[in-house]
Amino acid sequence: MEHHLLFGLWVLLSGVFVTRVFSKTNAPDVSALNVMYTSLNSPSQLSGWKSSGGDPCGDSWDGIKCSGDSVTEISLSNLGLSGSMGYQLSSLTSVTYFDLSKNNINGDIPYQLPPNAQYIDLSENSFTNNVPYSFSQMTDLQYLNLAHNKLNGQLTDMFGKLPKLKDMDLSFNALTGNLPQSFEKLSGLNNLYLQNNKFTGPINVLANLPLDDLNVENNHFSGWIPNELKGIQNLKTGGNSWSSGKAPPPPPGVHSSGKRTEKGDSTNSIARGLTIAGIALGVLVLLIVIISLFSRKSSRHSSHFYDEERFSQRKSFSLASQELSKDLRSDICKDYKDLRSSSTSIEIASFQKSPSNGGRTAHTSGKKSFNEAEFVNRLNARRSISLRATAHPLGDLQNATANFASGRLLGHGSIGRVYRAKYADGKVLAVKKIDSSLFKGGKSDEFSEIVSNISKLHHPNIAELVGYCSEQGHNMLIYEYFRNDSLHEFLHMSDEYSKPLTWNTRVRIAMGTARAVEYLHEVCSPPVIHKNIKSSNILLDAELNPHLSDCGLGMFHQRTSQNLGVGYNAPECKRSAYTLKSDVYSFGVVMLELLTGRRPFDSSRPRAEQCLVVWATPRLHDSDSLTNMVDPALRGLYPPKSVSRFADIISQCVQTEFEFRPPISEVVQSLMRLVQHSSVNMREDFRMDDYDH
Repeated sequence: MEHHLLFGLWVLLSGVFVTRVFSKTNAPDVSALNVMYTSLNSPSQLSGWKSSGGDPCGDSWDGIKCSGDSVTEISLSNLGLSGSMGYQLSSLTSVTYFDLSKNNINGDIPYQLPPNAQYIDLSENSFTNNVPYSFSQMTDLQYLNLAHNKLNGQLTDMFGKLPKLKDMDLSFNALTGNLPQSFEKLSGLNNLYLQNNKFTGPINVLANLPLDDLNVENNHFSGWIPNELKGIQNLKTGGNSWSSGKAPPPPPGVHSSGKRTEKGDSTNSIARGLTIAGIALGVLVLLIVIISLFSRKSSRHSSHFYDEERFSQRKSFSLASQELSKDLRSDICKDYKDLRSSSTSIEIASFQKSPSNGGRTAHTSGKKSFNEAEFVNRLNARRSISLRATAHPLGDLQNATANFASGRLLGHGSIGRVYRAKYADGKVLAVKKIDSSLFKGGKSDEFSEIVSNISKLHHPNIAELVGYCSEQGHNMLIYEYFRNDSLHEFLHMSDEYSKPLTWNTRVRIAMGTARAVEYLHEVCSPPVIHKNIKSSNILLDAELNPHLSDCGLGMFHQRTSQNLGVGYNAPECKRSAYTLKSDVYSFGVVMLELLTGRRPFDSSRPRAEQCLVVWATPRLHDSDSLTNMVDPALRGLYPPKSVSRFADIISQCVQTEFEFRPPISEVVQSLMRLVQHSSVNMREDFRMDDYDH
């Protein structure tokens, strides 16, 4: 009898133990929800939720639904939640329904969201900044609601791969710029709400969408409402700057939406064109007769000069028109190219003159200078600079930097110095003061070309140019200031009291940086080679998202005796043969820094370990050596499979022969597979946020 009782007790205890140890929910989902809970300030209203461990599916956490061991729905609407959503949502690969609407969540919408979501509602919160480009990869998305937030900036061309999207609501934000061209690829879109934003330009890209509801009220749209949209039953267009009168006919063979018509329409257009051409020819003949009669009354001498001058002017006008047309086509083709249907398109807009300095002449200092109006005119002539970069007076920058005091110095490189500019209203900017000796003959028109080119670069992971200054021989670029400084500072300058980056954050930094390089290499046309990719040029925002700086300044690295920092240069750079694959090599070195925590070159180490690539490369495919290479600051808190895959990507990037290195787009895909397929999470008894802020 006693044995039976003992056996029964053992079975009962075993059952409890098994239940405790073997959670029903898979580990990546648990880890992602732990981070989310902590980022939301550990709200008491979320019953069952924990900041570490737990079993969301087995214990029925509030708002969580599962299928098997995977979380499939997160429904947390109208619960008074605050804070942010966390950064590990991409691990929730089975989530199809994601609703955090009607809360008080703030900050940026995370760059990575549940990748296979079909329904996303983040409306009525306090999200700021841009709509993240990662939506471009969510090919199953059917419903997207970001209304009633504080989103701003331009929409990038992220809609080319979302044919399943039926409902989209971006209303009541502060979004600006023209509608991206990829809107026309939303072939399944039935309901679109864009009201109460600051959108500009025409809405022709919407003309051929199967819309039932369209609201574009209270924006800054202009032009004419396409005829194709006027049949929509629920159409609201008030509060815009529509052109009055009848819309002009489209070019021959083109609908009002901008698309080429069928052959029959084209034939009719050609016939109409020939008729107009005939009338124009008749008028021209009549004018020639009148001019001929008039010329006979004038002296031969004067007639000769008049005709020659008139012919010269007509010829010049004709050539100028051809050149203008050619230049415009060149700019448009040069600025943007959608290579992979997921590329970011940059709006091409005419540069508007900012208030000038009243036409006063700038003081000279041995170099040719231009006042603000002249400089803006040079930019205006290029016809393609973004409206975001604005002129900053030299006097204001001198005040904000305490006359470029050493105490405001943030860094010093081969191009120049970077200073922190702090304004009276609390705004802080970073000012890059470019060494004037880098300009050939000190010509400011060369600087205007640089500003024009950099202003075309818009990507969530690229440091945005917000302004410039070209006065009295000074040439400065002005960027957003990132308080968390650079990746170099985090990895190599932290003291023992600092909190190291977690493995997840390191992977996220690598992913964001790779996407920035992919944008430069494969979206920009012609491709932009960075030529200076290193950890000190990867700036980190408040949520430790990466922003690649120094983009568009590659031209200077051909003129300086220094190129990249020691350890970042690809072998071919010694022969001055810098290519796109050289950037891939430098990025591979940055990934090695993230993996090992070591500097690219460290003279304090034994000779065999001084060059990071030389020391690390043979060890990347050996599991024991790889374990010993991982940054000790991680304290062993990383998933071995993820580290192994990360090492594989590095080994491809730092190949000695550039032909064997993958293009950056393949690197991005490899990192995406790493995130999706690897168990990128920490042990359940470890609070990730302890070392991530």
